[in-house]
Parts: sequence; structure tokens; C-alpha cells
Amino acid sequence: MNLAPGHATCAGCGAALAMRQILEATGDDIIVCMATGCIEVTTTQIPLTAWNVPWIHVTFENATSVATGVKAALDYSGNNHTQVIAIGGDGAFADIGFGALSGSLERGDDILIICYDNEAYSNTGMQRSGATPLYAATSTSPAGKVIHGKQEWKKDLPSIAAAHHIPYVATASIAYPQDLKMKIQKAMKIKGPRFIHIHATCPVGWGFDPAKSVEMARLAVQTRMWELYEIENGVKNITVETEKKPVSEYLTKQKRFKHLTEKEIEEIQKKIDENR
Repeated sequence: MNLAPGHATCAGCGAALAMRQILEATGDDIIVCMATGCIEVTTTQIPLTAWNVPWIHVTFENATSVATGVKAALDYSGNNHTQVIAIGGDGAFADIGFGALSGSLERGDDILIICYDNEAYSNTGMQRSGATPLYAATSTSPAGKVIHGKQEWKKDLPSIAAAHHIPYVATASIAYPQDLKMKIQKAMKIKGPRFIHIHATCPVGWGFDPAKSVEMARLAVQTRMWELYEIENGVKNITVETEKKPVSEYLTKQKRFKHLTEKEIEEIQKKIDENR
């Protein structure tokens, strides 16, 4: 087991499930460069570590930059088989490390980049990120009488990555592990920059029963709040088709959306219907 039990993630942590599924798909011949975030904090409490593969902690903004350097060092030493993987949360890639991510994709660096998206800065107090959904309440986008949570739509990071004309982009969800692992394994066989964006539930920050973490992730897909697809050489393909449930079934089960009005839910539903 490449991610050992006994780490300090919260009960029902979707990001921890994502790490297990990722490592089950990659095997042992990898080096992980991980940005500061929930998983870094909870899996590497000095002097302990839950990682049974080579692992490097780097700052919020430079996981892709360090991964690029590690890959260059491997190439120089004649190692053309070990995969280098940059992993970070939505804060690391959608916000603080956004420039470094774009630079790596533009340069064509031969690394696999994986974003685990719990839709906020969960480990520092649940502040909003660029990936936080519209109207979600966070500690820096509180829901009050005048302003109902975050006022901006969620940043579409996979589309931004695909706009760099890289060979492979995919979305995944912890609720669909076979789809997630298939995409990781496919990405491992491709040369050049690859980007995978994984939806990872956060019971504490979103406000729901930790036992329902996978159920909530599945609802996100069924309501089309999260779409599962891959973009290979510019061609988009939906990889999982599900029954289409109203978005209200997802939103009303989370504390971060409890303040939403019927009009706001209808606005979100309309946007999804138009885009998906």
C-alpha cells in the first residue's frame, strides 16, 4: 500500500480517497512532488509519513516547477522510466501556482499534474478559492443578508489546461474509481504534459455527514455539477454517463449552500443546462 493507513486526514476525506486511488493506478516507480495543502499537512507530520513512494514537499506555488526539475535530473542520469507527478489542491493550481502550472504546460514538460479539488483552502480555515462554486459559503465568502456566498463561478481549470494544446486532460471523481484509475494509467503512457482534475469531497468544509462522502461525490456527477470526461489531442469524450438529477438534490444536502434561494438554485441549474 503506497499510502499507509494512520494518517491524520478528517473522517470521510475525499482527498485521501483520491490519493489511494491515484497510487493504486501508478504503481511504485514514481516520484511525487506535492504542494502545501490538506494532504501534505495530514500525511507527513514530522517525523512520520504515510507515503511509501519517493515524495517531496514543496511550497504552494511551485509543485510543477520542482517536478520539472526532478524530471530533468532523471533524464540527465539516464532514467527514462520513473514518472514524476506533481500533486496539489485547487488552491495550489487554480490560484497560487496557476502561473507555474501554465508555464509547465506551455513548455511541454513531461510530467503528470494532478489537482485534487475540494473547492476551498480547507486546511487553513476554509477560505474560498478560484475553484469554489458560485454562492458557496466559506470563511472569506460568508453568506449574509446582502451577499450570498461566493459571487463568481467556479474556475474551469481543465478547459484552461486544454487551451495549452497538451496531449491529455481529464476530469475524475472519487465516486468513480475505475474511471479515475483508467485515466491515470492512460496518462502514465503519454509523453508530455498531462493534467487530471479530481473532484474530492470535504465533509468538514462542505457541511455533510462524513459517511456520505462518496455519495456526495456521486451526486455531483449525477447533477452535472461535475462532469467526467477526457480531452485527448484536442478531442473531448464524455467517459461516464449517468442519470440526470436536479442540481437541488446536491446543493440542499450541504451546509455551505443552505442559504440559497430558489432563484439562485434555478440560476445554477440554468447554467449547467446551457453548458452541459
